[in-house]
Amino acid sequence: MPITVTRTGGFAGFDDRVVIGTDGVTTVSQRGKQTHKCKLDAAFLTSLQTAVSEVDWAAIGSTKPSIRHPDDMIIAISAGGGMARMEDPRLKPLATPVTQLLTEAAAPGKLCKPV
Repeated sequence: MPITVTRTGGFAGFDDRVVIGTDGVTTVSQRGKQTHKCKLDAAFLTSLQTAVSEVDWAAIGSTKPSIRHPDDMIIAISAGGGMARMEDPRLKPLATPVTQLLTEAAAPGKLCKPV
């Protein structure tokens, strides 16, 4: 922690960023503009921190993922000095929490309460 999740490209032209601080305070940006800040549910934050700790970030490297084909949607995760596409097998522990984060953090509610 902190962890940054970005979703860019794709047919819809995504440009989303979710930045989670060590205290669970999360900044959500869509289309390059901050939409809101919220605080992650404590149980979800703990599960996310556990998943982040299971990844060897030093081995991941810090190369920014590049577009592989037209309309490529890149979901990238960075933490601990490393960065990779979500489909990298070394990031498998993060697949479920990051998918939930991208789905639910965009609309503050149960997972992320406004601050």
